[in-house]
Amino acid sequence: MDSGFVILDTSRPIWDQFFSVFPLVIVGTKEGDHYDLAPKHMAMPMSWNNYFGFVCTPNHQTYHNIKKHKTFTVSYPRPSQVVLASLTATPRCDEDVDKSLLDSLPTTPARLVDGVFLKDAYLYLECELYKIYDDFEPNSLITGKVIGAYVDETFTNQFALDEQSELYHHPLLSYIHPGRFAEISKTMAFPFPKNFKK
Repeated sequence: MDSGFVILDTSRPIWDQFFSVFPLVIVGTKEGDHYDLAPKHMAMPMSWNNYFGFVCTPNHQTYHNIKKHKTFTVSYPRPSQVVLASLTATPRCDEDVDKSLLDSLPTTPARLVDGVFLKDAYLYLECELYKIYDDFEPNSLITGKVIGAYVDETFTNQFALDEQSELYHHPLLSYIHPGRFAEISKTMAFPFPKNFKK
């Protein structure tokens, strides 16, 4: 092994022992007669096709809402929405939580599922439950089939002549685990090998 490396303690989760980059998304679910929004950072496409997944725990209502209603929404917030994203993490069960704060978060309705998105996010996904994998000790992997997807036209790369300029003017939000965030506006083209295919 290279010198200068530290052996991590695997008797506890390793992920809090170093910094790493994740997306930050807001998962929306139907809960009773209202909707719930919850931030997730262990989230990503589940294939090159239209599947999406994220890690959750059965201790959270998000898990039970999806299991009951079989749908969920995903909002990708902009860097300017980091405070709103943080507010979606407000505990719902504490007696001293002001529930009106959670109900006042700006939302916009989904089109194909009974749900809402965080208003003004740059990407929205509507998902039908595909499978839940309950064998990651205290956590579960929830996967869904994307049945609706909508992106702010300024974030598309279809017509971008200068991708760096587009990202500079329309940066992306990233969660730096544990407990930090970044605005990504400077990027470089990845040096793929000649004739590389996905």
